[in-house]
Amino acid sequence: MTKQLSDATLGAVGITLADAIWYVASAGMLWLAFYVLFRRFLRPRKVIPRSPTGRQVRGEILLSLRSLAVFGLMALVVRYASLSGHTRLYRDVAEYGWPWFVASIAIAIVIHDAYFYWTHRLLHHPAMFRRMHRTHHLSANPTPWAAYAFGSGEAIVQAGIGPVVVCLVPIHPAAFALFMVWQIVFNVFGHCGYEIFPRWFLRTWVGQLLNTPTHHALHHEKVRGCYGLYFNIWDRLMGTNHPDYRARFEHATSGGRGEPVAP
Repeated sequence: MTKQLSDATLGAVGITLADAIWYVASAGMLWLAFYVLFRRFLRPRKVIPRSPTGRQVRGEILLSLRSLAVFGLMALVVRYASLSGHTRLYRDVAEYGWPWFVASIAIAIVIHDAYFYWTHRLLHHPAMFRRMHRTHHLSANPTPWAAYAFGSGEAIVQAGIGPVVVCLVPIHPAAFALFMVWQIVFNVFGHCGYEIFPRWFLRTWVGQLLNTPTHHALHHEKVRGCYGLYFNIWDRLMGTNHPDYRARFEHATSGGRGEPVAP
């Protein structure tokens, strides 16, 4: 048991460091691009026109560091459970083959999307919002650094997707790592505050499927609606897309021309 705990701790430290590196690298690059180097050029694509305050950004970074610590503890639990044979993680790719390796990543993404939507809806219940989710909404004008800016309780909920996936899906550690890279990068782009897609995007099937930075910026600004993470499926099924979503997307992708919908 002592060796298992030692090995689990070492593995959890490595996982947490990798998570932190990907988070800092992706958030840092987007911050540098959107808020420093190309700020003036991209200004018309800012979903919420005003600039975030320095205090807000510092708060997002500090909260994200705390969330990474919580994620590290969850990684320890998952790693220990794996070493004890209580997960569906497997080591040999040949055991399931390469097609399943790829499919398991897609399945993990679909599970996470559903998990996020419904836990997010739960966190917006009046009994839960103030205690667990209000901290994340302190970023009413989100930046890339807001992607992990959670209170401790919500960080535990967000980290819960790890145990859910490894207990439900036979998945190789490398496939799980790629799934985590996907979630970090998509999450950071979702919080970047600038619309990155072309104006015609929502008229395509891909645009109907995927969420956009406008979608999540509206959620932060309005607090209600637009609860999804990767896909727009659950918001469409449950009628929770914000009514201003398409208009705000059109405004952000038309170079700021036309009248924006009032916040």
